[in-house]
Amino acid sequence: MNFKDMTDKVICGDCLEVMKDIPSKSIDLTVTSPPYDNLRDYKGYNFDFEGLANELFRTTKDRGVVVWVVGDATINGSETGTSFRQALFFKEIGFNLHDTMIYACNKPPLTHKRYEQSFEYMFVFIKGNIKTFNPILKKNEYVGQNSIRNGNWASGKDNSAMRQREEKKNVKEYGIINNIWYYETGGNKTTKDKIAFEHPAIFPEKLVEDHIKSWSNEGDIVLDPFLGSGTTAKVAKKLKRKYIGIDISEEYCKLARLRVGGQKKVGFEKCKKLEAFE
Repeated sequence: MNFKDMTDKVICGDCLEVMKDIPSKSIDLTVTSPPYDNLRDYKGYNFDFEGLANELFRTTKDRGVVVWVVGDATINGSETGTSFRQALFFKEIGFNLHDTMIYACNKPPLTHKRYEQSFEYMFVFIKGNIKTFNPILKKNEYVGQNSIRNGNWASGKDNSAMRQREEKKNVKEYGIINNIWYYETGGNKTTKDKIAFEHPAIFPEKLVEDHIKSWSNEGDIVLDPFLGSGTTAKVAKKLKRKYIGIDISEEYCKLARLRVGGQKKVGFEKCKKLEAFE
């Protein structure tokens, strides 16, 4: 398939086979979450992790980014550690581990003899050094004159207390948020597209939006080799990025096309009309 014809498309097929048609150093950003551990059997399919990681390295532009969202199953009383092994393999093949971020979410309480898991890892890999970073900002609590807290200041010989006072005066109005991101999940929170919940594991749209805004610019190409319900493609289109979405399941490709729009509405049996969207 011609690379130009691949952009802004949901492509049904094995991601390793499809990615062979993507030229080297052509993808600005990948945002994806692979099936993992006991979930790696995906509608009867499984994937070659090492093969995919190498393809991601080949197709990612120099200084481009891969966001790999993954967690660990607990099997026979022990967490698998699959996420860490995958992160180390990405490093072995040449990626830099730019950040180990946390996706924290609300999950129903269970009855295990441990503190319940309420997060997944978001590994941010860079091919070289970071080029694009558009940080998400938050308003700082202490700004300007309001940053000076009440209390007694003891001046040392080097006037260290005075320097601390001046530093507090100069707190900027906005600062960069930290690397633990919290998202509400579930109906009308992960997404307002009711049809999306036909897929068993969907991204919060806001999570994808935050990563696409952070690591890419308008016009960049965003890839998701495990597109699933189509969230990455939908959000990339909304943010004026080009996208390539790949999924091996024809059922989920139909679902993704419905959510993204702009492609033929091939009939997804449980939801053929746009009234499925709120």
